Amino acid sequence: MSKRKLNRRQEWRAEKIQQERQARSQKKERDLSRQAQSGELSSEQHGLIICRYSKHFEVEALEGDDQGQIHRCVSRNNLGTLVAGDKVVWRAGAEKTGVIESRLERSSILERPDNFGNLKAVAANINQMLIVIACEPEPQPNLIDRYLVAAELMNIRPVLVLNKADLINQDNAEPFEQLLDRYQQLGYHTCKIISSRHQEAQLGRLPGLIDQRTSIVVGQSGVGKSSFINTLLPDAKLEVGELSQSSGEGTHTTTKAKLFHLPCGGQLIDSPGIRDFSLWHIDIEQLQHGFVEIAELLGRCKFRNCQHEQEPGCAILAAVEDGKIGEQRFNSYERTKEAILEQQKR
Repeated sequence: MSKRKLNRRQEWRAEKIQQERQARSQKKERDLSRQAQSGELSSEQHGLIICRYSKHFEVEALEGDDQGQIHRCVSRNNLGTLVAGDKVVWRAGAEKTGVIESRLERSSILERPDNFGNLKAVAANINQMLIVIACEPEPQPNLIDRYLVAAELMNIRPVLVLNKADLINQDNAEPFEQLLDRYQQLGYHTCKIISSRHQEAQLGRLPGLIDQRTSIVVGQSGVGKSSFINTLLPDAKLEVGELSQSSGEGTHTTTKAKLFHLPCGGQLIDSPGIRDFSLWHIDIEQLQHGFVEIAELLGRCKFRNCQHEQEPGCAILAAVEDGKIGEQRFNSYERTKEAILEQQKR
């Protein structure tokens, strides 16, 4: 989607809002400088961003007398976007407040474009992605594949988690088994779980997969991400929504990414449920490397500039014809490629 054009009045209003924001930022900087000079702020220390609320952040102290405690902080200007999982240098103030001075280098960052094509950071310093699907709402293979591409390009481990496994029966078992088997054949971890407020949880081998890792939980709205986290962490008490009676789709209950510590030593970052996850910000070469079975064959085509469409001697098309690359996966690649090229034209 291209950016919306503004009329003259809207441009004036946007400029006025921007001026007001700059004025507030300058006042905040003056207040911070005053606090620092008067000794109201502690010395610099390391912290972890737990959640962002508009212009404020929950920061966990990683050292000092306040280690493990949460402070409500503001940040200095020009630090860029800060998200759950970011490690920062900050200074504590009075009554559990504080100031973020700088952001430490990230090992990874999950980003996605918004409806205007602007990149939006979701979470930082993750090393695993839990892609949650369920019997209801019906899984979208192309959405799963886009998450997998993002995980591959971030060089983190993806795990496909089938929630609500109690809803599997003789009528729908085969397509779900085929779905999981398709990704198992590609070398991806999969598991089935039951996390529900209505019955006893069954997590299978999932605890072993998340132990000592920082995992982000992603997936469509309504697949049970909040129930899943509540099962692992009852004290989290996340709001759980019902599926829409009219559409059968999930309702958004999580609106902000938030980090939780697991008893086993790992961490989970809950992310807002979405119905789409675009990859407009990557190029076609990156997309090809995000599909592992296509990446293995790159460079083997007859022509160096092969587009893998109709060219003779294309190793990718030959693999599709021989069944080495699944038809569904290749169709998913082509759909995503088309969406990227269409966006680049705008």
